[in-house]
Amino acid sequence: MTFDRNKFISATNYLKNISLILLVAFITVKCDVLNELTTEPLPKAGTTKPAPNASSSREVALRNDIVGYAKKYQGTKYQAAGKTPKTGFDCSGFTCYVMNNFDIDLSPSSRTQATQGASKPVEKVEPGDLIFFRRSKSEPIFHVAMVVENDRKSLKVIHSTSRGVVVDDILASEYWKPKIYSARDVVSLSQ
Repeated sequence: MTFDRNKFISATNYLKNISLILLVAFITVKCDVLNELTTEPLPKAGTTKPAPNASSSREVALRNDIVGYAKKYQGTKYQAAGKTPKTGFDCSGFTCYVMNNFDIDLSPSSRTQATQGASKPVEKVEPGDLIFFRRSKSEPIFHVAMVVENDRKSLKVIHSTSRGVVVDDILASEYWKPKIYSARDVVSLSQ
């Protein structure tokens, strides 16, 4: 058998061309599949895409469900040490009752709740986060409320007060705003 150099070079070039064609086809298919998996459209040229929210869509849904469930109890009467809608709620009894419905273990004491979950800056709170209040820097926590909405201009919470379970904008309240002390996220950690 004799070696034909021209046939060898021709066969080698043929294999290189086939390999190149297969590689291009693979990359094209891979890109098409990735494009189909992308759920968000690409931003238009010259625009900046906003940063994604840190919360997953599952967590956002849970937070919305928690707030929706809490709102069902608007108008429920206030009761010192109250922990159910039948007897009425105090502030921490209300937040405990709502969170326990979502298998989030929360103490019935606002002072203990203030140590649960993760600390969070008040300006970054999301629905379902808890806000704690104290009358002065030297006094202990006396109240807890659950965030309903935070658009940085207003901070709406749902809480049990002497008026019963109500929604208030605490940034617009001369009573509540100066008493805001801290915030805790007990929802993210439950995921």
